[in-house]
Amino acid sequence: MRRFNLAVLAAVTLSAGLTAVPAQAHSGRPLGIENCTAAGCHFDVQPGTYDVKVLLGGDAASSTAISGETRRSLLPETAAEAGRRVSRSFTVNVRTPEGEPTGPDGTPGLDLVLGGSAPALADIKVTPARHTRQIFLVGDSTVCDQPGDPYSGWGQQLPQYLRKGVSVANYADSGESTVTYLAEPRLWATVQPLIRPGDLVLVQLAHNDKTTDEATYRANLETLVAGVREKGGNPVLVTPIVRRWFNSDGTLNNGTALLVNGLGVDHPAVIRSVAAAEDVPLIDLTAKTKSLVESLGVEGSKAIYLYNEKRDNTHTSVHGATVYAGLVRDELVAQRLVPAGLVRVG
Repeated sequence: MRRFNLAVLAAVTLSAGLTAVPAQAHSGRPLGIENCTAAGCHFDVQPGTYDVKVLLGGDAASSTAISGETRRSLLPETAAEAGRRVSRSFTVNVRTPEGEPTGPDGTPGLDLVLGGSAPALADIKVTPARHTRQIFLVGDSTVCDQPGDPYSGWGQQLPQYLRKGVSVANYADSGESTVTYLAEPRLWATVQPLIRPGDLVLVQLAHNDKTTDEATYRANLETLVAGVREKGGNPVLVTPIVRRWFNSDGTLNNGTALLVNGLGVDHPAVIRSVAAAEDVPLIDLTAKTKSLVESLGVEGSKAIYLYNEKRDNTHTSVHGATVYAGLVRDELVAQRLVPAGLVRVG
Protein backbone atom coordinates (compact mmCIF):
# COMPACT_ATOMS: atom_id res chain seq x y z
CA MET A 1 0.00 0.00 0.00
CA ARG A 2 1.27 3.47 -0.80
CA ARG A 3 2.17 5.82 2.03
CA PHE A 4 -0.80 7.90 3.21
CA ASN A 5 -0.52 11.14 5.15
CA LEU A 6 -2.55 10.34 8.25
CA ALA A 7 -1.98 13.73 9.83
CA VAL A 8 -4.70 15.22 7.69
CA LEU A 9 -7.21 12.85 9.29
CA ALA A 10 -6.40 13.77 12.87
CA ALA A 11 -9.71 15.51 13.33
CA VAL A 12 -11.65 12.27 12.93
CA THR A 13 -11.13 8.76 14.24
CA LEU A 14 -10.67 6.35 11.38
CA SER A 15 -9.92 2.66 11.26
CA ALA A 16 -9.74 -0.02 8.62
CA GLY A 17 -13.05 -1.41 9.84
CA LEU A 18 -14.99 1.86 9.74
CA THR A 19 -18.62 1.44 8.71
CA ALA A 20 -20.01 4.13 6.43
CA VAL A 21 -22.75 6.37 7.78
CA PRO A 22 -25.95 5.79 5.77
CA ALA A 23 -26.80 8.64 3.43
CA GLN A 24 -30.30 9.04 4.80
CA ALA A 25 -28.92 9.74 8.27
CA HIS A 26 -27.53 13.05 7.04
CA SER A 27 -30.94 14.60 6.28
CA GLY A 28 -29.69 16.13 3.03
CA ARG A 29 -26.37 17.34 4.44
CA PRO A 30 -23.23 16.51 2.42
CA LEU A 31 -21.52 13.23 3.22
CA GLY A 32 -17.99 13.81 4.46
CA ILE A 33 -14.69 12.46 5.65
CA GLU A 34 -16.26 10.40 8.42
CA ASN A 35 -16.92 7.89 5.63
CA CYS A 36 -13.20 7.47 4.86
CA THR A 37 -10.29 5.32 5.97
CA ALA A 38 -6.62 5.70 5.09
CA ALA A 39 -7.16 3.75 1.86
CA GLY A 40 -10.34 5.33 0.57
CA CYS A 41 -13.97 6.22 1.18
CA HIS A 42 -17.33 4.50 1.04
CA PHE A 43 -20.60 6.43 0.77
CA ASP A 44 -23.88 4.60 1.24
CA VAL A 45 -25.79 6.32 -1.57
CA GLN A 46 -28.36 5.16 -4.10
CA PRO A 47 -27.58 4.93 -7.83
CA GLY A 48 -27.41 8.38 -9.36
CA THR A 49 -24.98 11.18 -10.14
CA TYR A 50 -22.94 12.84 -7.41
CA ASP A 51 -20.62 15.82 -7.08
CA VAL A 52 -17.45 15.16 -5.11
CA LYS A 53 -15.34 17.99 -3.68
CA VAL A 54 -11.99 17.08 -2.17
CA LEU A 55 -9.39 19.05 -0.24
CA LEU A 56 -5.96 17.55 -0.78
CA GLY A 57 -2.72 18.08 1.12
CA GLY A 58 -1.11 17.77 4.54
CA ASP A 59 1.87 18.78 6.62
CA ALA A 60 4.25 17.09 4.16
CA ALA A 61 4.35 17.42 0.39
CA SER A 62 1.73 15.16 -1.16
CA SER A 63 0.54 13.81 -4.49
CA THR A 64 -2.94 12.30 -4.70
CA ALA A 65 -4.98 10.56 -7.38
CA ILE A 66 -8.53 9.28 -6.95
CA SER A 67 -10.20 6.34 -8.64
CA GLY A 68 -13.55 4.77 -7.91
CA GLU A 69 -16.15 2.11 -8.51
CA THR A 70 -14.76 -0.36 -11.07
CA ARG A 71 -11.26 1.12 -11.47
CA ARG A 72 -12.45 4.39 -13.01
CA SER A 73 -9.89 7.20 -12.96
CA LEU A 74 -11.77 10.15 -11.49
CA LEU A 75 -9.03 12.63 -10.58
CA PRO A 76 -5.49 12.72 -12.03
CA GLU A 77 -2.52 12.81 -9.68
CA THR A 78 -2.52 16.22 -8.04
CA ALA A 79 0.44 17.65 -6.11
CA ALA A 80 0.23 19.84 -3.01
CA GLU A 81 3.17 21.55 -1.34
CA ALA A 82 3.87 20.91 2.34
CA GLY A 83 1.34 22.73 4.47
CA ARG A 84 -0.82 23.70 1.49
CA ARG A 85 -4.34 22.56 0.55
CA VAL A 86 -5.58 22.05 -3.01
CA SER A 87 -9.30 21.90 -3.80
CA ARG A 88 -10.61 19.79 -6.68
CA SER A 89 -14.10 18.66 -7.74
CA PHE A 90 -15.52 16.03 -10.06
CA THR A 91 -18.85 14.39 -10.83
CA VAL A 92 -19.30 10.62 -10.72
CA ASN A 93 -21.97 8.24 -12.01
CA VAL A 94 -23.08 5.57 -9.52
CA ARG A 95 -24.97 2.65 -11.06
CA THR A 96 -25.72 -1.05 -10.73
CA PRO A 97 -23.90 -2.95 -12.15
CA GLU A 98 -21.12 -0.49 -11.36
CA GLY A 99 -18.87 -1.67 -14.20
CA GLU A 100 -19.77 -3.59 -17.35
CA PRO A 101 -23.57 -3.81 -17.78
CA THR A 102 -23.52 -7.61 -18.11
CA GLY A 103 -21.04 -8.03 -15.25
CA PRO A 104 -21.50 -8.42 -11.49
CA ASP A 105 -23.40 -5.76 -9.53
CA GLY A 106 -20.34 -4.72 -7.54
CA THR A 107 -20.51 -2.92 -4.19
CA PRO A 108 -23.60 -0.79 -3.49
CA GLY A 109 -22.97 2.92 -3.01
CA LEU A 110 -19.98 5.02 -4.03
CA ASP A 111 -16.47 3.73 -3.41
CA LEU A 112 -13.39 5.91 -3.89
CA VAL A 113 -9.77 4.76 -3.72
CA LEU A 114 -6.90 7.07 -2.82
CA GLY A 115 -3.76 6.64 -4.91
CA GLY A 116 -0.77 8.58 -6.10
CA SER A 117 2.82 8.61 -4.82
CA ALA A 118 1.97 10.27 -1.49
CA PRO A 119 -1.81 10.58 -1.04
CA ALA A 120 -3.21 13.06 1.46
CA LEU A 121 -6.92 13.72 1.85
CA ALA A 122 -7.84 16.62 4.15
CA ASP A 123 -11.57 16.75 3.51
CA ILE A 124 -14.28 15.48 1.19
CA LYS A 125 -17.91 16.34 0.50
CA VAL A 126 -20.35 14.27 -1.57
CA THR A 127 -23.67 15.75 -2.68
CA PRO A 128 -26.31 14.81 -5.28
CA ALA A 129 -25.43 16.47 -8.59
CA ARG A 130 -27.72 18.98 -10.28
CA HIS A 131 -27.65 20.29 -13.85
CA THR A 132 -25.08 17.70 -14.88
CA ARG A 133 -24.06 17.05 -18.47
CA GLN A 134 -23.90 13.31 -19.01
CA ILE A 135 -21.72 11.44 -21.50
CA PHE A 136 -22.97 7.93 -22.22
CA LEU A 137 -20.53 5.47 -23.76
CA VAL A 138 -21.74 2.65 -26.00
CA GLY A 139 -18.89 0.34 -26.93
CA ASP A 140 -16.90 -2.84 -26.50
CA SER A 141 -13.94 -4.06 -24.41
CA THR A 142 -11.64 -1.31 -25.71
CA VAL A 143 -13.99 1.26 -24.14
CA CYS A 144 -15.50 -0.42 -21.07
CA ASP A 145 -14.72 -0.27 -17.36
CA GLN A 146 -12.42 -3.30 -17.25
CA PRO A 147 -12.66 -5.12 -13.90
CA GLY A 148 -9.02 -6.13 -13.50
CA ASP A 149 -5.40 -5.29 -14.22
CA PRO A 150 -3.67 -4.95 -16.57
CA TYR A 151 -6.65 -4.13 -18.80
CA SER A 152 -8.30 -0.76 -19.18
CA GLY A 153 -10.75 0.73 -21.68
CA TRP A 154 -10.38 4.36 -22.75
CA GLY A 155 -13.83 5.08 -21.31
CA GLN A 156 -12.51 4.01 -17.92
CA GLN A 157 -9.88 6.76 -18.08
CA LEU A 158 -12.04 9.52 -19.57
CA PRO A 159 -13.60 10.77 -16.28
CA GLN A 160 -10.27 12.12 -14.98
CA TYR A 161 -10.27 14.65 -17.84
CA LEU A 162 -13.66 16.10 -16.87
CA ARG A 163 -14.47 18.63 -14.18
CA LYS A 164 -17.49 18.92 -11.90
CA GLY A 165 -20.62 19.21 -14.01
CA VAL A 166 -19.85 16.40 -16.47
CA SER A 167 -20.17 12.70 -15.68
CA VAL A 168 -19.38 9.59 -17.70
CA ALA A 169 -21.92 6.75 -17.74
CA ASN A 170 -19.90 3.96 -19.32
CA TYR A 171 -22.23 1.30 -20.73
CA ALA A 172 -19.60 -0.28 -22.95
CA ASP A 173 -19.41 -4.05 -22.57
CA SER A 174 -16.80 -6.63 -23.52
CA GLY A 175 -17.42 -8.72 -26.62
CA GLU A 176 -20.28 -6.65 -28.02
CA SER A 177 -20.99 -5.92 -31.67
CA THR A 178 -23.63 -3.61 -33.09
CA VAL A 179 -25.83 -6.70 -33.41
CA THR A 180 -25.49 -7.93 -29.82
CA TYR A 181 -25.57 -4.46 -28.28
CA LEU A 182 -28.98 -3.80 -29.78
CA ALA A 183 -30.27 -7.28 -28.91
CA GLU A 184 -29.16 -7.57 -25.26
CA PRO A 185 -31.78 -6.10 -22.85
CA ARG A 186 -29.09 -5.00 -20.37
CA LEU A 187 -27.44 -2.86 -23.03
CA TRP A 188 -29.28 -0.59 -25.49
CA ALA A 189 -32.72 -1.25 -24.02
CA THR A 190 -31.33 -0.12 -20.66
CA VAL A 191 -29.29 2.82 -21.91
CA GLN A 192 -31.81 4.51 -24.20
CA PRO A 193 -34.43 5.29 -21.51
CA LEU A 194 -31.73 6.98 -19.39
CA ILE A 195 -30.79 9.51 -22.09
CA ARG A 196 -31.94 13.05 -21.35
CA PRO A 197 -32.15 16.01 -23.73
CA GLY A 198 -28.68 17.39 -24.33
CA ASP A 199 -26.78 14.28 -23.19
CA LEU A 200 -23.91 13.10 -25.38
CA VAL A 201 -23.85 9.46 -26.47
CA LEU A 202 -20.51 8.28 -27.89
CA VAL A 203 -20.78 5.08 -29.94
CA GLN A 204 -17.71 2.95 -30.74
CA LEU A 205 -18.67 -0.53 -31.93
CA ALA A 206 -16.69 -2.42 -34.57
CA HIS A 207 -14.12 -4.81 -33.10
CA ASN A 208 -16.65 -7.63 -32.69
CA ASP A 209 -18.64 -7.08 -35.89
CA LYS A 210 -16.46 -9.70 -37.54
CA THR A 211 -19.33 -11.41 -39.36
CA THR A 212 -21.67 -8.43 -39.78
CA ASP A 213 -22.33 -7.51 -43.40
CA GLU A 214 -22.11 -3.87 -44.47
CA ALA A 215 -25.83 -3.28 -44.88
CA THR A 216 -26.57 -4.63 -41.41
CA TYR A 217 -23.69 -2.75 -39.83
CA ARG A 218 -24.81 0.53 -41.40
CA ALA A 219 -28.44 -0.06 -40.39
CA ASN A 220 -27.42 -0.81 -36.81
CA LEU A 221 -25.45 2.44 -36.55
CA GLU A 222 -28.43 4.32 -37.97
CA THR A 223 -30.69 2.67 -35.39
CA LEU A 224 -28.44 3.80 -32.55
CA VAL A 225 -28.28 7.35 -33.92
CA ALA A 226 -32.06 7.52 -34.29
CA GLY A 227 -32.57 6.09 -30.80
CA VAL A 228 -30.36 8.76 -29.22
CA ARG A 229 -32.13 11.54 -31.10
CA GLU A 230 -35.52 10.15 -30.13
CA LYS A 231 -34.64 10.96 -26.51
CA GLY A 232 -33.27 14.40 -27.33
CA GLY A 233 -29.66 13.28 -26.93
CA ASN A 234 -26.72 14.12 -29.16
CA PRO A 235 -25.12 11.10 -30.86
CA VAL A 236 -21.40 11.08 -31.61
CA LEU A 237 -19.94 8.30 -33.77
CA VAL A 238 -16.43 7.14 -32.89
CA THR A 239 -14.29 5.05 -35.21
CA PRO A 240 -12.51 2.15 -33.42
CA ILE A 241 -9.01 2.27 -32.03
CA VAL A 242 -6.51 0.47 -34.26
CA ARG A 243 -5.04 -2.90 -33.56
CA ARG A 244 -1.27 -2.87 -33.12
CA TRP A 245 -0.56 -4.91 -36.26
CA PHE A 246 2.41 -3.59 -38.19
CA ASN A 247 3.44 -4.13 -41.79
CA SER A 248 7.11 -4.69 -42.56
CA ASP A 249 7.38 -1.02 -43.57
CA GLY A 250 6.30 0.17 -40.10
CA THR A 251 2.78 1.18 -41.11
CA LEU A 252 -0.63 -0.10 -40.06
CA ASN A 253 -2.02 -0.12 -43.58
CA ASN A 254 -3.71 -3.51 -43.40
CA GLY A 255 -7.19 -4.83 -42.71
CA THR A 256 -6.37 -6.33 -39.32
CA ALA A 257 -5.03 -3.07 -37.92
CA LEU A 258 -7.72 -0.91 -39.51
CA LEU A 259 -10.73 -3.06 -38.61
CA VAL A 260 -11.76 -4.45 -41.98
CA ASN A 261 -13.67 -7.67 -41.28
CA GLY A 262 -13.62 -10.98 -43.13
CA LEU A 263 -16.48 -9.90 -45.37
CA GLY A 264 -14.49 -6.88 -46.52
CA VAL A 265 -16.50 -4.41 -44.44
CA ASP A 266 -14.32 -1.39 -43.69
CA HIS A 267 -15.80 -0.41 -40.33
CA PRO A 268 -14.16 3.02 -39.98
CA ALA A 269 -15.21 3.93 -43.53
CA VAL A 270 -18.82 2.94 -42.88
CA ILE A 271 -18.86 4.92 -39.63
CA ARG A 272 -17.52 7.99 -41.41
CA SER A 273 -20.13 7.56 -44.12
CA VAL A 274 -23.01 7.24 -41.64
CA ALA A 275 -21.78 10.25 -39.67
CA ALA A 276 -21.76 12.36 -42.84
CA ALA A 277 -25.15 11.11 -44.05
CA GLU A 278 -26.83 11.57 -40.66
CA ASP A 279 -25.04 14.87 -39.87
CA VAL A 280 -23.57 13.38 -36.71
CA PRO A 281 -20.30 14.55 -35.10
CA LEU A 282 -17.44 12.15 -35.78
CA ILE A 283 -14.43 11.38 -33.61
CA ASP A 284 -12.05 9.60 -35.98
CA LEU A 285 -10.20 7.63 -33.33
CA THR A 286 -8.96 5.16 -35.97
CA ALA A 287 -7.03 7.90 -37.75
CA LYS A 288 -5.73 9.41 -34.52
CA THR A 289 -4.61 6.14 -32.95
CA LYS A 290 -3.07 5.00 -36.25
CA SER A 291 -0.98 8.14 -36.41
CA LEU A 292 0.12 7.80 -32.80
CA VAL A 293 0.97 4.10 -32.95
CA GLU A 294 2.93 4.49 -36.19
CA SER A 295 4.86 7.42 -34.68
CA LEU A 296 5.78 5.31 -31.64
CA GLY A 297 6.92 2.42 -33.83
CA VAL A 298 7.00 -1.31 -33.22
CA GLU A 299 8.77 -1.09 -29.86
CA GLY A 300 7.41 2.15 -28.47
CA SER A 301 3.79 1.18 -29.11
CA LYS A 302 4.01 -2.00 -27.02
CA ALA A 303 3.34 0.00 -23.84
CA ILE A 304 0.09 1.37 -25.29
CA TYR A 305 -1.31 -2.13 -25.69
CA LEU A 306 -0.86 -5.27 -23.60
CA TYR A 307 1.80 -6.81 -25.81
CA ASN A 308 4.38 -7.15 -23.04
CA GLU A 309 1.91 -8.61 -20.54
CA LYS A 310 -0.41 -10.68 -22.73
CA ARG A 311 0.92 -10.53 -26.30
CA ASP A 312 -2.35 -8.63 -26.88
CA ASN A 313 -2.38 -6.13 -29.74
CA THR A 314 -6.05 -5.14 -29.36
CA HIS A 315 -6.62 -4.19 -25.72
CA THR A 316 -4.93 -1.26 -24.04
CA SER A 317 -2.95 -0.90 -20.84
CA VAL A 318 -3.89 1.71 -18.25
CA HIS A 319 -1.26 3.95 -19.83
CA GLY A 320 -2.57 3.36 -23.35
CA ALA A 321 -6.20 3.83 -22.35
CA THR A 322 -5.27 7.10 -20.64
CA VAL A 323 -3.51 8.33 -23.78
CA TYR A 324 -6.47 7.35 -25.96
CA ALA A 325 -8.94 8.97 -23.55
CA GLY A 326 -6.88 12.13 -23.94
CA LEU A 327 -7.43 11.98 -27.70
CA VAL A 328 -11.18 11.74 -27.12
CA ARG A 329 -10.99 14.64 -24.65
CA ASP A 330 -9.21 16.77 -27.24
CA GLU A 331 -11.93 16.09 -29.82
CA LEU A 332 -14.73 16.84 -27.36
CA VAL A 333 -13.19 20.27 -26.85
CA ALA A 334 -12.17 20.90 -30.47
CA GLN A 335 -15.67 20.10 -31.75
CA ARG A 336 -17.27 22.05 -28.88
CA LEU A 337 -19.18 19.01 -27.74
CA VAL A 338 -18.21 19.81 -24.14
CA PRO A 339 -17.41 23.36 -22.97
CA ALA A 340 -13.66 23.85 -22.56
CA GLY A 341 -14.20 25.04 -18.99
CA LEU A 342 -15.53 21.63 -17.99
CA VAL A 343 -12.49 19.75 -19.29
CA ARG A 344 -9.10 19.22 -17.63
CA VAL A 345 -6.09 19.77 -19.85
CA GLY A 346 -2.45 18.84 -19.49
